[in-house]
Amino acid sequence: MFKWFRPIESAEGMEEMRARVEDMLSEGRHIFDAASNAFLGGADPEVIRDDLFKTDKRINQLEQKVRRQALVHGTVYGTSQLPTCLVLMSIVKDAERIGDYCKNLYDIAAIKPLAKEDPFFADLIDHKNQISGLLEEAIRIYRSQKEDKAKAFLMRGDQMQDQYDANVVKLLGDDHGSKQSAAVILAYRYYKRVTAHLLNIISSLVVPLDELDYFDEDRMTRD
Repeated sequence: MFKWFRPIESAEGMEEMRARVEDMLSEGRHIFDAASNAFLGGADPEVIRDDLFKTDKRINQLEQKVRRQALVHGTVYGTSQLPTCLVLMSIVKDAERIGDYCKNLYDIAAIKPLAKEDPFFADLIDHKNQISGLLEEAIRIYRSQKEDKAKAFLMRGDQMQDQYDANVVKLLGDDHGSKQSAAVILAYRYYKRVTAHLLNIISSLVVPLDELDYFDEDRMTRD
């Protein structure tokens, strides 16, 4: 993504759009932590409900603001800035989707938080912490524009997705031992989608515009 920004570093409004994307990621971490804590029993779903949905609303509002600014930017600077506008549209949609999946996770928590005795409880706690860390790291990478950091981030996230899939396979077996297997499967799927949207955002630093949303691990090892 940032290679598209570099020719227009001083363009009016660009820094504001960057800052708003960072705000979306920050709010995404907040809503993810809140939803995960509710599902894993660390927070009362009713207590955090209003804050969670207000956070999602702020994310949606930030997306709309960036989209409007990107359209104005394209109008002012002409077709040469079309790639920048398209990348921004893609990034903010991924950031907005994080909030949606967190709301889905919250919906499960509101029905029944996961019991600490569940055999997958500790693993979900670990992955919750890892994803929260990824959200924070994504902001740092977004600011620094360091491609080596972005590639390492993508590799790690891809490995995490493989782990989610492996656990879902276990849960679909006969001897998984979870009394809330449906809820746990959904939690892993939502964790995977949050991770995938983060990968889409960070991949914009290292792949061409036409390959956004199609992260290729083999390409990262070849480059």
